[in-house]
Amino acid sequence: MNRYGTCAILLLFASSVAFAQNQTPPAKDGAEVTPRGQHAARDIKYGDWRKLCFTAGGAKTLCRTTVTGTFATGQTAVRVDLIEREDGSSRLQLFLPVGMYLQAGVKLSVDQKEPHQLPYTWCLTNMCIAADVADPKLLQDMDAGKTLSVDVVDSNILTLTTSVSLDHFASVRKGAAAQTFDQAIDE
Repeated sequence: MNRYGTCAILLLFASSVAFAQNQTPPAKDGAEVTPRGQHAARDIKYGDWRKLCFTAGGAKTLCRTTVTGTFATGQTAVRVDLIEREDGSSRLQLFLPVGMYLQAGVKLSVDQKEPHQLPYTWCLTNMCIAADVADPKLLQDMDAGKTLSVDVVDSNILTLTTSVSLDHFASVRKGAAAQTFDQAIDE
């Protein structure tokens, strides 16, 4: 093939890429694309909320209030962790399976109130983590609420929704830890 043929192919490729990029629908909420539909995530079984605390070598205590939802296969479908430190700082993080559309992030809402957005921060081989500083308003809503809705966008650009019961969340969060892990560090 001569250089004119190569240039023509490159030009054709570049114009088809530009055309495809222009066909992407505009985003409504800052995501790159607008989801094409919605459906509920099925067959997720949630455990109970638990509070685990950790202290290491005289450091301030860190507590994690957590719930895990699994598929029938035993694979983790979603895990919600509220991580709170003695200094008052807190972080909310969700563990979700790989294969989600990461640009869209995760949308959380309590009892259909205004949603909160969490960006994906990193992925492992089998899980992706969406996390951010915990919004005090969201924590208040979770303490008083009945249901936490978790919306993610999958690789088919469909919104998947699951609901996590908030029954006992506030009492577990404010109560004593189910387990405390203490690690002494020898220097």
